Amino acid sequence: MVEEQRQDAPGEQKKRQLVRAVIASAVGTSIEWYDFFLYGFAASTIFAELFFPTSDATTGLLLALGTYFGGFAARPIGAAIFGHYGDRIGRKATLIITLLAMGIATALVGLVPTYEQIGIWGGILLTVLRLIQGISVGGEWGGSVLLATEWGQSRGGKRGFLGSWPQFGVPVGLVLGYLALQIFQPLDPYWGWRIPFLLSILMAAVGLYIRLGILETPVFTKLIQENRVERVPVREVLRKNWREIVLSALLRTGQQAPFYIFTVFILTYATRTLGFEAGDVYLYVIVAGIVSLVTVPFWGYISDLVGRRRLYIVGAAAMVVWSFIYWPLLDTRVPALVFLAIVLAAPIHDIQYGPQATFIAESFTGRLRYSGASLGYQLASVTAGGPAPLIAVWLYATYQSSMSIAIYMAICSLISVAAAWALKDRSQQDYAVEYDEAQPRTG
Repeated sequence: MVEEQRQDAPGEQKKRQLVRAVIASAVGTSIEWYDFFLYGFAASTIFAELFFPTSDATTGLLLALGTYFGGFAARPIGAAIFGHYGDRIGRKATLIITLLAMGIATALVGLVPTYEQIGIWGGILLTVLRLIQGISVGGEWGGSVLLATEWGQSRGGKRGFLGSWPQFGVPVGLVLGYLALQIFQPLDPYWGWRIPFLLSILMAAVGLYIRLGILETPVFTKLIQENRVERVPVREVLRKNWREIVLSALLRTGQQAPFYIFTVFILTYATRTLGFEAGDVYLYVIVAGIVSLVTVPFWGYISDLVGRRRLYIVGAAAMVVWSFIYWPLLDTRVPALVFLAIVLAAPIHDIQYGPQATFIAESFTGRLRYSGASLGYQLASVTAGGPAPLIAVWLYATYQSSMSIAIYMAICSLISVAAAWALKDRSQQDYAVEYDEAQPRTG
């Protein structure tokens, strides 16, 4: 009996660590994305007036969204920096650094003086802090995904479901960010919007406490024991896996561009063009975020049953069709139909988003996984997510028709269909072996 208990102990310990790792990943990404989305919401609604006042409202909005885009442009830089250290010193230590950097930068946004107080320097300070946010997010995602999936089963199993929990942090951050602005912004015209940013430092402290209790992943521990850690992992992954990096970035195009239109541009479009109250639109997007709390892990689970690539192609194709349904529903200006459009966008988007993290992470071998997955994932921030609200503003200002935005979203989604088709499905491959040194076993 004693011997049986000794044999069971390592398995029980691994289960406990897996649960802690999943919780730490979900909580950490929730805090990171709360910080990141909070800035995006503020940029779409109040930053143009506070930090970039001009006679032309569209120009002020574009300037505010330009600082928003800066965070996306910085994300590949963060992916390279923290990908290097994540593959060199470990997943856990790197994630602690990214969480602290994001929490401090976001809290400082809440202290930046407005244009009225220090002129254009307010906008410059915002831009710098946004860049720090982007660098932090660029390093956060890869580590969170690896923390969750590398504690799971090495072959098949529930890897898609586990990898969906860092993605789960996105709708959590979305809901918290919207709620925080809606609660605090009306309290005071000067300090109201600042409170949610200042609260970030407290949330980061909670996330840090949780992450300090997690052990390093078995995959990275094994790499250290076997003396297999790469000296310059970013250089090596660019040399060996440039194709997977490019395909991973293209894979996200039809998910990321629509997502930031659904969650950021919609604030501007629904209030300025359709004439809705900002509070109503906030509520609709909050409900959509709550729906995603269910559908993100659900589609991650389904990917374990049907395969990552197959499900992703279905999701990207569905987004092509939805692009031409979403905008006509909005343009009816009927509250019920506008609500329906905003809420239904979530589960359709999540067909791609649920399995996406694991699909990308599985494309890279263990010793290069943090660098490769992070670079592929975050490069799409420059080509798809960051420009999307700016492109949508320009398309509508130029053509005065939402159909131009629908066509843009559909083209992005077709790119994802092609990329998913070209990317190898490793759903059944052993996650703990080095892919480039072992014969792949795929299902």
